[in-house]
Amino acid sequence: MIAVAALAFLSVSPLMADEEAAITVNSRLIENFRVGSSQTRFGEFEFVGGLELSSPSSYLGAMSAIRLGAGRNSLLGVMDTGFWFAGRLARDEAGRPVGVEDFTVSPILDRSGNGSDEKWRFDAEGLAVRGEEILVSFERNHRVDIYPADSPGSATPIGSLPVQIPMHEFRGNRGLETVAVAPQSSQLAGAVVAVTEKSLNAQGDVFAAILTGPSRGVFFIKRDPPFDVTDGAFLPNGDMLLLERRFSIAQGVGMRIRRFDGSRIAPGSLIDGETVLEAGFGYQIDNMEGLDVSTDEDGQIYVTLVSDDNHSILQRNLLLEFRYLGDQ
Repeated sequence: MIAVAALAFLSVSPLMADEEAAITVNSRLIENFRVGSSQTRFGEFEFVGGLELSSPSSYLGAMSAIRLGAGRNSLLGVMDTGFWFAGRLARDEAGRPVGVEDFTVSPILDRSGNGSDEKWRFDAEGLAVRGEEILVSFERNHRVDIYPADSPGSATPIGSLPVQIPMHEFRGNRGLETVAVAPQSSQLAGAVVAVTEKSLNAQGDVFAAILTGPSRGVFFIKRDPPFDVTDGAFLPNGDMLLLERRFSIAQGVGMRIRRFDGSRIAPGSLIDGETVLEAGFGYQIDNMEGLDVSTDEDGQIYVTLVSDDNHSILQRNLLLEFRYLGDQ
């Protein structure tokens, strides 16, 4: 469990890095993904269940990435306000999520051991686990920092990864949105891959990069407006799932997941993906920001999503879970 400290927001005074507190999180069950429908199958996805999270504390919110631990009960994530969050998913006999327990937050620290309430310094958007390391990607101050996996919430970065993408190509609030680690058995052989939200080349394609390994270098993802990247993770076979969102006054909020052939990820390549899930008005979604791929002891693949409520009373903190039934 990470060291805990309360998230400073609104009327709450900023806390020092060594101050600690825990947060009570209330959970309302989401039994149907499509509002008013008992449908459970959505293409290659089978809806397992979901939670709408709330708290008497103003510390809950802004969740931008999530990863589940072994056993699929423990969770670790980052908030784009510069904080870690951690906790435990309670499940029923069928494995459906029914609550979040032992929820904590703590500030993400810089090399000097300091956190900050200046969003541009710690705008954390992506999270990945690489062995005994936790990788976090940041927008605005574009970077991928490395933290020890055993105590990320109380640790300073132990290093950073070269981002490969030229700094002048990053757009301020549209930078490194996703960081993911390819399976060791895949063609990328455990390489770290990063994808921007909406840093585009002259052709309108999204900048992405292989950050480590012999194939490191820049590649591009075909953008399909009005959707933009918010997170991603690799399937066990080496293909990549990317979570995307759209928002407009006319159409409201929407989300989409595209699947990309991992064998085509290479320096200089332009890759396009197949849409495997899309949802908009009439579905239990919000500003969907985080995606994780996990596998149970029987080899069944699950996809877990979380939303970023932007600390707005008009938005919700959601956790949604699906069985993935596509090619594996």
